[in-house]
Amino acid sequence: MEKMKSIATALIALFVCAFAYAQDDGAYDVFVPISKYIRQGDAVKLSAWFADNLEVSVLSSTNDSSRNQARQIVKNFFDTYTPRSFEISHKASNANMKYALGYLNAGGEQFLVTIFVNLKTGAGKDSPTGTYQIQQLKIERQTGVY
Repeated sequence: MEKMKSIATALIALFVCAFAYAQDDGAYDVFVPISKYIRQGDAVKLSAWFADNLEVSVLSSTNDSSRNQARQIVKNFFDTYTPRSFEISHKASNANMKYALGYLNAGGEQFLVTIFVNLKTGAGKDSPTGTYQIQQLKIERQTGVY
């Protein structure tokens, strides 16, 4: 009888896990970890989401950058404006692209952050197919109240 209980418990757990996975399939939100790293001011972890080449626009200075250059630009921004909070206010997607708009409170100022990500289609040894990468990151100073 005890063995039957163990088997039944294991089957229920397996069913619950399979159901939860099926419900989550395709529902992964790439902006959850990205938001976390912006909120933490962690340019190194955030840069893991950068494409090999991307556009970075910080306080009206726009650069087409390598991943390493972009990491340094964002690190310099975070060093100057220490993040206190970051909240995404809008998300949208179309085919292989997604974007998000969020508000960053950093260094006593407010910033509008725009993030464009693309689904990487080519598989490489370091970048598997099916991963999203940041193609554009824009940080603008907010002058009005939101």
